[in-house]
Amino acid sequence: MSEANQPGPEKKPLKSTLNLPQTAFPMKANLPQNEPARLADWQKSDLYAQIRSARAGSPKYILHDGPPYANGAIHLGHALNKCIKDFVVKTKTMAGFDSPYVPGWDCHGLPIEIKVDEHLGRKKLDMPPVAVRKACRDYAQKYVDLQRSQFERIGVFGRWNTPYLTMSFGYEASIVETFYDFFENGFVYKGLKPVYWCIHDRTALAEAEVEYEMHTSPSVYVRYALTSDPAQIDPALTNAAGGFPGSTASADAPASKGSGKEQVYTIIWTTTPWTLPASQAVAFNPEMDYVALQNTDGNVYIVAEALAASVKSACNLQEATEIARFKGEQLDRTTFHHPFLDRQIVGTLATYVTADQGTGAVHTAPAHGVDDFATGKRYDLPEIQYVDNAGKQRNTGTFGGGGEAQPYEGLTVFKSNPIIIDLLKEKGALLSATSFEHSYPHCWRCHHPIIVRATEQWFIGMETPMHNPDGTPTTFRQRALDEIAAVTWDPAWGQDRISNMIATRPDWCISRQRIWGVPIAVFLCEQCHTPLNDKAINKSIVDLFKKEGADAWYIHDAATLLPSGTTCSCGGKEFRKEMDILDVWFESGASWHAVLDLEPELHAPADLYTEGGDQHRGWFHSSLLTSVAVRGKAPYKMVATSGWTLDEQGRAFSKSLGNGVDPVDIANRLGGEIVRLWVASVDFREDVAASENLMQRVSDNYRKLRNTLRFLLGNIHDFSPAADTGHFSQMEPLDQYILARTAELTTKFRAAYDEFEFHRAYHALNEFINTDLSALYLDVLKDRLYTFAPNHPARRSAQTALWRIAEAVTRLIAPILSFTADEVWQFLPQLPTRESSVHLALFPAITDLIPGATTHLVADWEQLLHVRDTVLVSLEAARQNKLIGKALDAKVRIEANELVHSLLKKYEPSLKELFNVSQVELIHIDHGDNQVHVTTTTADGLKCERCWNYTTDVGQDSRFPTVCLRCADALNAIGYPPYNNPEPQN
Repeated sequence: MSEANQPGPEKKPLKSTLNLPQTAFPMKANLPQNEPARLADWQKSDLYAQIRSARAGSPKYILHDGPPYANGAIHLGHALNKCIKDFVVKTKTMAGFDSPYVPGWDCHGLPIEIKVDEHLGRKKLDMPPVAVRKACRDYAQKYVDLQRSQFERIGVFGRWNTPYLTMSFGYEASIVETFYDFFENGFVYKGLKPVYWCIHDRTALAEAEVEYEMHTSPSVYVRYALTSDPAQIDPALTNAAGGFPGSTASADAPASKGSGKEQVYTIIWTTTPWTLPASQAVAFNPEMDYVALQNTDGNVYIVAEALAASVKSACNLQEATEIARFKGEQLDRTTFHHPFLDRQIVGTLATYVTADQGTGAVHTAPAHGVDDFATGKRYDLPEIQYVDNAGKQRNTGTFGGGGEAQPYEGLTVFKSNPIIIDLLKEKGALLSATSFEHSYPHCWRCHHPIIVRATEQWFIGMETPMHNPDGTPTTFRQRALDEIAAVTWDPAWGQDRISNMIATRPDWCISRQRIWGVPIAVFLCEQCHTPLNDKAINKSIVDLFKKEGADAWYIHDAATLLPSGTTCSCGGKEFRKEMDILDVWFESGASWHAVLDLEPELHAPADLYTEGGDQHRGWFHSSLLTSVAVRGKAPYKMVATSGWTLDEQGRAFSKSLGNGVDPVDIANRLGGEIVRLWVASVDFREDVAASENLMQRVSDNYRKLRNTLRFLLGNIHDFSPAADTGHFSQMEPLDQYILARTAELTTKFRAAYDEFEFHRAYHALNEFINTDLSALYLDVLKDRLYTFAPNHPARRSAQTALWRIAEAVTRLIAPILSFTADEVWQFLPQLPTRESSVHLALFPAITDLIPGATTHLVADWEQLLHVRDTVLVSLEAARQNKLIGKALDAKVRIEANELVHSLLKKYEPSLKELFNVSQVELIHIDHGDNQVHVTTTTADGLKCERCWNYTTDVGQDSRFPTVCLRCADALNAIGYPPYNNPEPQN
């Protein structure tokens, strides 16, 4: 008799008797719609304050936020950075630490002031400084508010209502207080030195504000005519003409061959012809060999021997022959004629002259080079400064002599290059002119090429004397290097990178010629120009800034700010205010004092600073220097560095390429969770790729995880942890094994979180979801979940495992998938002690999952899974041969030796479920073959109409003649009406 036609009264569908999943947890996340609603709930309940209260009294872990710049919407780099910080704070919080997060913004500086300048136009010229500063403050606040909302949108927790702002009164007071610490302890001086100068933004720049990009410069070889006695260099040059009395040659009209007085030159090579008007000397290396090369026209050229061949080729002097050889020291104090100005040029010695490129003779303009400036000091050369703040050539007639303006007067330096090259050609001084593409310094804010320009600036001296903790003398530079070595750097190369920068950096130029920032609040004597350094006066300015902000410096005049009777050491009683502002890197670098010191819930040094790799020259750098100078120690215990965000081809994001990925757009279309999960999926220490395609892949992975969580929740809908939880020892072996695997997952997660290797946690989660749960446990568990009686111990065992897995996974993913974890938390079975949000909870304890060591259990199941692989191969072969349809149609016969057979016998009750077949027969074989041999046949008995298993007991319970005894017991347990007792008819 067929199964479909077995006797019995009309009955309800048996499918309705299955324990199918039931949950209100939605399959579709609808993240773009649901995340903002959850955000609103968090804000309404002040979840961040609840977290702080829950962790009060716990050990502190302080991540200090490096302030992003308040200028525009956030980009993907911002999202990467903020998510990493959020992961750290949340993992530490759920590990039991009190880990407050105080976000901040960098609000002063050029980009904001330039934007405001563009908006104000010429109107700015008639506005008082305070009005301009207010416009800048309003602009910064606009983007603070925008960025704050965008960071919150992607689920970043923090003290958003009261962040720290570098433009707040308290912070501005802390900045100037930190400056006074430097000033009063002898670190600060004001002097004329060459500094990087942005002619576009019209201000000095520090090392940290310079980046290198490719740039095409002119490449010129220029000859300088010797005017001193050539014989004093080498006797072989006795018959050559110099400019000593009686010489008949001149710079403009060299002698011809055969005149008896051939002209001697040296040749310089430069890529900055615009600096030639400031040329005061030619530098030679005293230890280097130089040669005098006589050309076919009789003129003699002095160049480095090592570079002679390349110079001859570049200057069309291939036929020139060597007539003398001497050391560079012979050229000391020689004199030359400027190639186009009426000026004497001095021969100087300098060891920085090398044979790497050029000619071995270096044109020296003290106003436009650090080495040049040092040479100028040694030789007492004029520090001619003819380039104004806008980079325009000025007063060229005065400096050139004769009073007539030169043809490059009023041109910016780069535009003056071709004019100067034409002038060199006209004067007969140009030997070669080509172009040269090379790496050139650019302003990191406006991305325009910059120049070196000697101006009077405020500096912090890197060689300022200090003391080590043991009292021994050292320098500021060395103390900083020692502190770097005491910090943990991740990746480790960060230590070498910042050490090399500190070891070689020049003195720190901290002054800027702008208005939107904190002024260098120093009074200068009108009589002797000496800075007034009085601790009591300095403190009064700090107190004033706390009340009125840095605007006070622009509101009150010097006489009002100074106590009556203030007198300079020279006797002067009139003072003026310094109007330069501080480098914004100094401002943000002082946050260890303005924030960590002064916020009651924080402390210095911070446990962690983490930013992009460019901050080794930026915030990491300035924070280190300010803290070491004032406190004698680094402001951080650990520094973690992230890479750049690039597209899939490894290219930087740019508007022209259209390859950018906007995190706000991703959050609005796919969800903030997708941005967060993408951040977790990459090793942030490396450069990371992002694209629409990659975001969609992450979204797919999220969907798989969500569906798994939904399955877990749906199958514990009728589970009460208080009443139904089974003890581990009484649980089914498969359930014990999956909890052991969950414990391993927990250990992996915690280790990955401790090392900030969030990508390891991401991959461990995917492997667990796809391999342990979806492909194994949840697949084979359905029979027990759906068909066993609701209170059957085996079903409650499975539910206990599912509940513990759901609890553990929800807690583990909470730092990364903050929205989803909190949503799942609301659907988990309620407990009287459960926190209202997962973010108030702790990570799962291993003892919540397993009572102790499970090494043998895991080893057993790993071997069983190997057997399962062999069984699945046999089942697939049987399916291909049309022997069976589904696996439940099968009976498998397993032959194994004693070792494997004993293991299979130990777990025999679990094998049918593990293999998802109707019957398993075990056969012991005596030979030593370690292989497992599996044979698949059709199952014995009849197919149960309810569970679809084949058994020999179908129909043995007369009340339910189409089902097996197990299903009959289940139907009886749920009160399903017997088939032979039809329901009464109405």
